[in-house]
Amino acid sequence: MANLLHIGSSSFTSSTKLLRRNPNFSSIPAPIRRTRVQAKIREIFMPALSSTMTEGKIVSWIKSEGDKLSKGESVVVVESDKADMDVETFYDGYLAAIMVDEGGIAAVGSAIAILAETEDEIDEARSKASSSSPSSSPASEKPIETSVDNAIPPPPPPSPKPSAPAVVTAASSIHPASEGGKRVVASPYAKKLANELKVDLTTVVGTGPLGRIVAKDVEAVAASAALTPAIGISKPATASAPSVSVELGSVVPFTTMQGAVSRNMVESLRVPTFRVGYTITTDALDSLYKKIKTKGVTMSALLAKATALALVKHPVVNSSCRDGSSFTYNSNINIAVAVAIDGGLITPVLQDADKVDIYTLSRKWKELVEKARAKQLQPHEYTTGTFTLSNLGMFGVDRFDAILPPGTGAIMAVGASQPSLVGTKDGRIGLKSQMQVNVTADHRVIYGADLASFLQTLAKIIEDPKDLTL
Repeated sequence: MANLLHIGSSSFTSSTKLLRRNPNFSSIPAPIRRTRVQAKIREIFMPALSSTMTEGKIVSWIKSEGDKLSKGESVVVVESDKADMDVETFYDGYLAAIMVDEGGIAAVGSAIAILAETEDEIDEARSKASSSSPSSSPASEKPIETSVDNAIPPPPPPSPKPSAPAVVTAASSIHPASEGGKRVVASPYAKKLANELKVDLTTVVGTGPLGRIVAKDVEAVAASAALTPAIGISKPATASAPSVSVELGSVVPFTTMQGAVSRNMVESLRVPTFRVGYTITTDALDSLYKKIKTKGVTMSALLAKATALALVKHPVVNSSCRDGSSFTYNSNINIAVAVAIDGGLITPVLQDADKVDIYTLSRKWKELVEKARAKQLQPHEYTTGTFTLSNLGMFGVDRFDAILPPGTGAIMAVGASQPSLVGTKDGRIGLKSQMQVNVTADHRVIYGADLASFLQTLAKIIEDPKDLTL
């Protein structure tokens, strides 16, 4: 559900004074003072879209200066630390002035635009915006944000009115909504539609405000692809992708997501951690996966389910310490799984993974991944994890260590399953598939024996996975 803009009023409505009746006089009609309702000029503030959000980036303005707004209408797309969200207004009025341009960054609670209640107040609102603009931080951020897009020529300053058409015209020839291929700016519905229709958004030219991709753009590309042979359109689009490259020697500021990851990683260094590794035979798990893969089951869901069932027997490994003086035995087992997305990393959460059947869990996982890559996850879908999995096995990585996310007790790094020569109990040498897992844990709460016992339980579940399909 889209979020509502925080809007503050800058004017006040007059009210009638209370008149007292003098008891020494007879009833004399009291004079009636008419209430004059004044038009209001309101500041639109940067909303807090999650509990960890301290600042937001303006991805795109859906509306332009002077446009009439209706209550509940989407006005701006804001990038928080993990997702892009459409933000609505809960007032009728006119978008008088935009104070933070696209690409600009503003602190939560700072003004990003001015809303006038009537068309007559627009000029006054713009004067207020002009007087307050020097103190706004996004102005100083704008040149830094421009340097990110070094693969394409920087657009001219958006403040002068006559230059606006030129910006749109120039952008339309270089796929404005992709910002040189580094970022796709599209409405949430357009992103969802693109996933369903298998349309690559980097090949779509947006016709929405300032080149934003909207649903009809995706539908048009999908329709043309259906009528054109595969060799006709898709090949050139694929061939053009490698043209996007980095400029060696350039300094690129963090994106909002990268900034959030950076803060979390630095915070994690304050926690005393230790690591324990374990080798698990995966032949039985691989065999089960082959049998139920056709039913939509994913390996990520199987690993999450196995981990959750092991955590049921070892609740201390699912615990967390936040204040340094106590810890919490979490009542739910929510498995967060790290996913690499464009421009960063996010950990969608499979909630109550121990209680959900593997088929439902797999469907939920696919849904979360799609939402994560479209940057449409809601905060509760990536901030409620109690134990984290990071799997690089699909890249052929055999072992690695993971950094503990703040607020959790442990994270498990999963390597690739590889054939290995193993000595059997009867003294023979056999070939088995094995994988390495390494757990990083908060040593204030979890000790070596706790992890060793947990990993033994996990190995038993994976090596005899009958319980995973119950």
